[in-house]
Amino acid sequence: MTTTPIRQRLSPARLRKLPSWSVLAAGTLLGGLLGGAYGLVTPPEYTATSYVIAVPTDKSGPDSALGFAQAYGRAATQLAVLGDAQVWARVPVRTLQHSVRTATSPDAPMVAVSATSSRRGLAVDMANAVSRALTRHADDTSDNTQVRLVQFSRAVKPTEPTSTSTAVTTLVGASAGGLLCGLALLARPRQTRQDDDPLPAASVPGPAAAADVRGQR
Repeated sequence: MTTTPIRQRLSPARLRKLPSWSVLAAGTLLGGLLGGAYGLVTPPEYTATSYVIAVPTDKSGPDSALGFAQAYGRAATQLAVLGDAQVWARVPVRTLQHSVRTATSPDAPMVAVSATSSRRGLAVDMANAVSRALTRHADDTSDNTQVRLVQFSRAVKPTEPTSTSTAVTTLVGASAGGLLCGLALLARPRQTRQDDDPLPAASVPGPAAAADVRGQR
């Protein structure tokens, strides 16, 4: 008894003969499985945010405080500030550089310091440590800037992760798999007649049809 080789059963010619819906379904299923696996393997991340506000002294005004809030927002992630913050956060500076982000508002003299980590407590510690270090640096130069930073609210422990959930990664993977398979179907070459395919037989009119043609002439 002979068996069909696997390579012959999975030849490109046979794959091209598969219906389009089966290719799209397979790609969508595979993409969903990969996306779900990624969501399960990747640990959830939590984000904690603390806020500091710039307060003008008697020798400056609100516009000055707003301008320095923008400047302090950019300086919060510099080595001078993170070098002090690592002492209270008990993490290396590189971890703070990777995990801490700041945001400012064009309308309010406030700086938001956010830290992200897979551990909720560590995210809180990093956000509060950077805010504390930034406030101390601002106080050291308040005689020259006439603006000081005040802690507006401390970071609290987050209750829900901010990373993408497994359900979302599954949907994204399924959509990407279906899209890629659809593009592959559009880009595949059209089926053409093979050189070894038999040519269609030429039709020859029968004797009666030929006689009718001569009679009509």
